[in-house]
Amino acid sequence: MQWVSALSRQTDIDSAVQEAAESAIRQLGKDHADLTIVFVSPQFSEFYDKIPDLVSRYFKPGLLFGCSGGGIIGNGEEAEQQAALSITCAELPGVKIQPLQFETTDLPDQDTAPSAWREWLKVDVEDKPHFVFLADPFSFRGEEFLAGVDFAYPNSKKVGGLASGAQSPGGNAMYLGDKIYKSGLVGIALSGNIEVDTIVAQGCRPIGEPMQITQCEQTLLKELEGKPPLKVLEELHETLSDADKKLLQTSLFLGIEMDPMKDSPKQGDFLIRNLMGVDRESGGLGIGALLRNGQLVQFHLRDKQMSAEDLDVMLTRYLKLGNAENAKGALLFSCLGRGKHLYGKANHDTDMFHGKLGKIPLGGFFCNGEIGPVGNTTFLHGYTSSFGIFRSLARG
Repeated sequence: MQWVSALSRQTDIDSAVQEAAESAIRQLGKDHADLTIVFVSPQFSEFYDKIPDLVSRYFKPGLLFGCSGGGIIGNGEEAEQQAALSITCAELPGVKIQPLQFETTDLPDQDTAPSAWREWLKVDVEDKPHFVFLADPFSFRGEEFLAGVDFAYPNSKKVGGLASGAQSPGGNAMYLGDKIYKSGLVGIALSGNIEVDTIVAQGCRPIGEPMQITQCEQTLLKELEGKPPLKVLEELHETLSDADKKLLQTSLFLGIEMDPMKDSPKQGDFLIRNLMGVDRESGGLGIGALLRNGQLVQFHLRDKQMSAEDLDVMLTRYLKLGNAENAKGALLFSCLGRGKHLYGKANHDTDMFHGKLGKIPLGGFFCNGEIGPVGNTTFLHGYTSSFGIFRSLARG
């Protein structure tokens, strides 16, 4: 298995594709690959339809896959608010690459059997597939789709992102083979001699202690261990530093424990969701997720320092697993709200990734939503950096 990644910041589309393709060819040592992943910035929107032909002019791409992105990642660099195109290629011996394309406005029923989802997706569960999904944010029923795929393929990894760069439906582009799609979802199912590791850095730090929900109604959090949530927050406020007290007013989130088998959940084990509103009369909080009694939750804060700390924690945890030394390539799906907008400088997340895990070829883009797992469940996130890291099951 071999992965390479290249980035061009040329402002002419032909020159950008040529530069990125020639760089990929030099790194691969050949002019063909099994999988070629292209991400292209909206500065080239009038040329989106030319991309498949242009890539094929310089390179035999195998299966072409990719989309438009408001910021582009290639060769381990982040190009934001400028013309850019990245090409990430993989030679994947012993790997089956199955292309997928769906309009997700008409999904199988949520109460149907897993077999119905497998028939709809046309991916054999016995292949033990892993998935990379790219979707249009204006026409993707994200939570329902991901819940169905988790239901049908519970042991498979799923990672990806929502195309970005467009302000209205039909403005994004998604590539699969020689076809271009402006709505729905494209994806690849990877099976055989491949493993996919995932890292989801949600950019938050927990405050206070985990607490059990003792009363809730759908998305309304009514009680935490017998107290109204607002009362809990008032008590928590008194224990915080001045800096955290300020953040509590503007950058407060709720983390929801996703693995009920864990007695002591750690940073990164919580699904981070927005606070949607306050019921002053009851002291309850509206949360951007369905809740259930008995769940452990913990309040979290977010800013650039906490985002950096959280990514460091998640990369360090992955490094301790020992898989990084066998990793051959990676894709990063990062929120448009991260990057220079958050950190004030470029390449923050990619530099930390390489600093922790080594020079693994890394491509990707800045998304309108990021796909990745927390615990054993796949979610559509905001504000995250979601990594898919690829390695062989067998060495080589």
